[in-house]
Amino acid sequence: MSIAGGIMVPHPPLIVPEVGGGRESEIVKTSDAYRKAAAFAAALRPDTLIITSPHTVMYSDYFHISPGASASGDLSRFGAPEVSIETDYDEELVSEICSIARERGIHAGTLGERDSSLDHGTLVPLYFLRKAFEDAGLINDAKPRLRIVRIGLSGFSLSDHYRLGMAIRDAVEKLGRRAVFVASGDLSHKLKDYGPYGFAEEGPVYDERIMRVMGSASFGELLDFDENFCGKAAECGHRSFVIMAGAFDGVSVKADPISHEDVTGVGYGVVTFTPGAPDKARCFLDEFDRILKEKIAEQRRSEDPYVSLARMTIEKHISGETPVMPDNLPSEMHSRRAGVFVSLHRLGKLRGCIGTILPVTGSIAEEIMRNAVCAATEDPRFPPVEPDELALLEYSVDVLSEPESIGSESELDPKKYGVIVESRGRRGLLLPDLDGVDTPEEQIAISKRKAGIGDGEKVSLQRFTVTRHF
Repeated sequence: MSIAGGIMVPHPPLIVPEVGGGRESEIVKTSDAYRKAAAFAAALRPDTLIITSPHTVMYSDYFHISPGASASGDLSRFGAPEVSIETDYDEELVSEICSIARERGIHAGTLGERDSSLDHGTLVPLYFLRKAFEDAGLINDAKPRLRIVRIGLSGFSLSDHYRLGMAIRDAVEKLGRRAVFVASGDLSHKLKDYGPYGFAEEGPVYDERIMRVMGSASFGELLDFDENFCGKAAECGHRSFVIMAGAFDGVSVKADPISHEDVTGVGYGVVTFTPGAPDKARCFLDEFDRILKEKIAEQRRSEDPYVSLARMTIEKHISGETPVMPDNLPSEMHSRRAGVFVSLHRLGKLRGCIGTILPVTGSIAEEIMRNAVCAATEDPRFPPVEPDELALLEYSVDVLSEPESIGSESELDPKKYGVIVESRGRRGLLLPDLDGVDTPEEQIAISKRKAGIGDGEKVSLQRFTVTRHF
């Protein structure tokens, strides 16, 4: 047995009549579609529902899988405490998912649960699924509760979420379970000016694209969504959908898009998925990795000496060798001193960044080597780089100009200048031309947070330019 089917569903509490109090009629199209999707799931007669939710426990560097034998929750925070649901956990399947994830180097498990109660990203789907299972006779006195596995999202890359889906599929197959995957997630929250989250031009673009991708089961395209774009669209379900896509890796899938609706500026999409025969052309992660490695190989063939030195230094250090400075570097790298930042990215996400505002060594070359090792091993936001990551790392090196004091933020341009803020001995820096940082106000706010400077504190400002090497 394996993943018998899947459903992509939203989780607006308003859709539950006890919460909506009549307002659920505003999203009747989604309500009707939800009932169809729940009936579809019930007709597959699964042993277990696998639910991925954006609102359960979430860590930046860990996939949390809910532990224990059972859980319960209610919608009291949405004004409907009478909507209470209890469910059983499939402990054996949870254990097998954790085991396979551990074998594959996927950081997932049952540690770190902060709140055991069911979240609304799980409760809303269960509300409709429970009714459908009752109607189908699958919930009765002998089996009074649904059995689920509840999994949270993480700050890992999209491809890491896809890999987790593949591990879930393999665990289901190993135990002979018949499972239905429930990918819980709303679409963009920024579709209308009058909505609670406002409007962003990326919002409607995201909704149109994700419904096309999911409605045609073109799961390989899920990995190509730019995460900065997703952030500006304020979506909440993308990673949930990617995990489900991974669970269907390598098989044909028939998608049935039932509905897409925009209510108060939030997108709700409902799609069902039926897997078919094995299909090697749908091993999307293999193709994604192949294209990525080709891209990185091409970058390395054309990288300049600054980036080459940073990469060589890290590769030697992580491999246990002592980096040695090459003889054929440009003369400026030996003769000039400057502050340098070395940045590492993996799968489009920052993997480490350490630098110096002013030089602390005798040359740019020495500064690069020193800061490259620190970026790979001492950035407190990330664990040290592992040897098996080296082939996927992308590098940039920023050589800083001497900082100059400025009188106000009006003298900043986030595309041209980096900023240094300082208050009572605390100093924060932000490099220029960063994705998602579009205004001086954002530059200063981020720099203050990095330095632990409060929003209301006055700061002195400096700006600088960089020469960026890729």
